[in-house]
Amino acid sequence: MATPLLHDRTDFDDAERGFVAELSPALIKAADGRVVWDLDAYAFLRADCPDTAHPGLWRQAQLCAKQGLFEVTDGIYQIRGLDLSNMTLVEGERGVIVIDPLVSTECAAAALRLYRDHRGDRPVTGLIYTHSHVDHFGGARGVSDGTGVPVIAPAHFMEHAVSENVYAGTAMNRRAAYMYGQDLPRSPDGQLGCGLGMGTSAGTVSLIPPTLDVTHTGQEETVDGVRIVFQLTPGTEAPAEMNFLFPDRRALCMAENATHNLHNVLTLRGALVRDTRVWARYLTEAIALFADRADVAFASHHWPTWGRERIVAFLSQQRDLYAYLHDQTLRMLNRGMTGNEIAEALRLPPALERAWHTHGYYGSVSHNVKAIYQRYLGWFDGNPAHLWEHPPVELARRYVEAFGGTSAVVALAEGYVGKGDLRFAATLLNHAVFADPGDSAARRLLAQVYTRLGHGAENATWRNFYITGAKELTTPPSRPATDTVSPDMLSALTAEQVFDSLAIRVNGPEAWDERFTIDWHLTDTREHHRTTLSNGALIHERDPSGDGADLTLRLTKDRLLGLLAGDTDTGDLAYDGDLTVLGRLTAVLEEPTPDFAIVTP
Repeated sequence: MATPLLHDRTDFDDAERGFVAELSPALIKAADGRVVWDLDAYAFLRADCPDTAHPGLWRQAQLCAKQGLFEVTDGIYQIRGLDLSNMTLVEGERGVIVIDPLVSTECAAAALRLYRDHRGDRPVTGLIYTHSHVDHFGGARGVSDGTGVPVIAPAHFMEHAVSENVYAGTAMNRRAAYMYGQDLPRSPDGQLGCGLGMGTSAGTVSLIPPTLDVTHTGQEETVDGVRIVFQLTPGTEAPAEMNFLFPDRRALCMAENATHNLHNVLTLRGALVRDTRVWARYLTEAIALFADRADVAFASHHWPTWGRERIVAFLSQQRDLYAYLHDQTLRMLNRGMTGNEIAEALRLPPALERAWHTHGYYGSVSHNVKAIYQRYLGWFDGNPAHLWEHPPVELARRYVEAFGGTSAVVALAEGYVGKGDLRFAATLLNHAVFADPGDSAARRLLAQVYTRLGHGAENATWRNFYITGAKELTTPPSRPATDTVSPDMLSALTAEQVFDSLAIRVNGPEAWDERFTIDWHLTDTREHHRTTLSNGALIHERDPSGDGADLTLRLTKDRLLGLLAGDTDTGDLAYDGDLTVLGRLTAVLEEPTPDFAIVTP
């Protein structure tokens, strides 16, 4: 297999270029003294790679751990290493435009202070969100309150920013704790970042709604005297995303569409499956639109690339990477191969393997191929044996019984560990643990296998999943550190999204025999909605016709959110009809479980 040379220092030169100052100590705390970011915990990365880490991942972690204020080009600066993402600052006539204000307000505020310490106390005169993931807008209120400031985002930003964090937010957040290694020690045998950065901060998530949507490629806006030309790229790394050029600075922002690693087609935390076909096409379009007009390309993660030829080579290789994965997966599935089979067989071309930025530190060829397969053919591989399999616990019990009991399975697994087949050992031991969760020998050996698999992984998110899984086998799971469903996020929900999020909390079996209708008149937004509970499903209608509701409520949207969040005081409600219906609704609502088990039943 073609691999890049470990002694190639080009990325290190680029990651250090334009360095102005670092945050010292690199420790950021919330108002209550709680630590929300600690980059100093990664000081061990200054040493050589140990046996407990893949050399490629160690190298990537060393690069991502470089932090501070960096000059990208005249009038454009980046704060890197103070959260998962970068915060970019573009100086205008009166102040500074902030691009992607990190995950949390505390980190964003610290980043802005670092910039102002070295560039002067410039006011924030604009906000730009490159796309709809929380690490690109969550810290907004740490740099601005939004008053009188244009806030620019791609079309449909709010819809996707909110729905992703609310509809399946609890499960995503729980799995994100695995993906980012939230509970792992920062150490040579623990968490080494996540490939895309070092991890996510644990501070306060906010959201200032956009005031200006980018609706088409070629749209040009001027903010604080700075011209910006946009390229809309929906369906790429995020459902709502955009690249843009600062033509007068000859600087190109590639958002998260081209970073220094293979990205995810489907993240291990869960998300909508991304479209590698259009992803590649938008990269081709970006080259055609902007390559001759840019001397530097920077992104929302990692470090910039300077020089037209290098920019074109970088974007072309990134484009070829996603196109190759898409086209070869489709070629092979049309020959009858399943997602798992394609993932084992597909290899990248040597020219792509030789480039550091195509390596799977964050996404991987293996799970991206399976995601492309899923996008086109779904979870079912066509084999009827997989059509109606038992769920994990029942399947495990039958396997363990067939193998002769838990002790026999553990003994077999030990043999496969001795042969170096850790993958099958993990499969056997997973069955043993699900069949008999109390068997300490099975849990202990599975934890050892997961740890060894993690230490050998080039992919940071695989490493974090494996080692966090090992940890959960010995200690109870903890709650996620970051709550993405913040007050700002809830207030940004449309009424339709509020009722959608309510519907997914209805415990269907408990509501089978309930039937009632509630009309909701939102007095501040002048909206009229109807919800009907029928056969365990909460059905929503906007602007319903006819009367006949069992309960009609007149309230503000904030009051609606309060009711659904558990505020049971109904004394101030204006209503007609049977108020007990509201209690019948809340009685069948189920709270999600933020710390559910993953590697045990």
